[in-house]
Amino acid sequence: MTDEERVRDLQRKLYRKAKEEGTYRFYVLYDKVCLPYVLREAYRRVKANRGAPGVDGVTFKALEAEGEGEFIEAIRKELVERSYRPSPVKRVTIPKPSGKMRPLGIPTIKDRVVQTACKMIIEPIFEADFQESSYGFRPRRSAKGAVREIKEHLRAGREQVYDADLSSYFDTIPHGKLLILVGLRIADRQMLHLIKQWLKAPVEEEGKISGGKKQKTGTPQGGVISPLLANIYLNLVDKLVARMSGIPEDVRIVRYADDFVLMGRAISDRVLKKLQEVLGRMELKVNSEKTRIVNAAEESFDFLGFTFHKRWSRTEYLKSNLHQGKNVVIRNLNWKVRGWLTYFTMPGTTQAWKAADMLKGYLRESLYRYHRRKSQRYKEQYCQVAYYVWVEQGLIDPMEFWSAATPKA
Repeated sequence: MTDEERVRDLQRKLYRKAKEEGTYRFYVLYDKVCLPYVLREAYRRVKANRGAPGVDGVTFKALEAEGEGEFIEAIRKELVERSYRPSPVKRVTIPKPSGKMRPLGIPTIKDRVVQTACKMIIEPIFEADFQESSYGFRPRRSAKGAVREIKEHLRAGREQVYDADLSSYFDTIPHGKLLILVGLRIADRQMLHLIKQWLKAPVEEEGKISGGKKQKTGTPQGGVISPLLANIYLNLVDKLVARMSGIPEDVRIVRYADDFVLMGRAISDRVLKKLQEVLGRMELKVNSEKTRIVNAAEESFDFLGFTFHKRWSRTEYLKSNLHQGKNVVIRNLNWKVRGWLTYFTMPGTTQAWKAADMLKGYLRESLYRYHRRKSQRYKEQYCQVAYYVWVEQGLIDPMEFWSAATPKA
């Protein structure tokens, strides 16, 4: 059995135990972090992700030259002897899509290995508690799943959307309250001490050291353990909304890390007040400038880089509205064409091309049938080119829309 297989077998056992006993606290976990095969697998995963060196400047190339086995054994010895202490986290800044800069913490390779080993042991335990509506940084889950669920909610009529943005979430997570939540499942004092050390690790930026033991908030973005801790804390919000998913509210949440939307047929003031109360107790703040309520049947909203709009019924609109004036129909169709295309995916992708091609075919066929039914005075030749006549009169050609939206090389 390989190291990976042994780790997965251990994870399955931990997950089953946590799932079967929802309030069980795990008292003996630290010894599992020290297991040689766990540390070897942790090193393999860290190496596969590559990444820049931390404050010590140690690279994978240097470790390979000195011997990976010796490096892993040295880590295991520090853990067994309880002498392990994390190094300061190297902070760099990377550009965000908005043009602003995002701080990123880079632990040393040694710290990334220990964090990965810890994460492999405790993640299955918390996975047993996480809600299905959470998609960010979880095994076998991705942004695609979040996008798919949003589409399902729109199809189900949950068109009112609370598009939320938390202010500096990773920097504002309070350590004390986070550790209380971790402690609901983890009773092993050594494991809790490890996590606390990473939360309190100093930050090195441009040669200056800050933070340390006095730091009471934040988990460094870039740390291996940080996304899991972030999910543990926001699982409170997921559970709150799950309790409001029945009649009459029928509100659902779709969350990817600290980005989330509430969706429902109506989102009452009571729901928003309850959400604000919970976030307030969690010491988290909503960015009022970036948070809004939208009706997806009337306007679009963005989430994870995708633009969403309530899907319109292609089989009903033309059939029931072509009796109106042509200019009115063209104006309404253009609005719906844009919404339908952006509903599927971002412009310029293969999916958008397929959606545009399918929509163009539908419009051509529908306009042909309309003119055939409307009057015998329309000749076959005119019916066949009716779509192109409407395009000349202002109807959007979906393929031209797609081409214009596609970035040029």
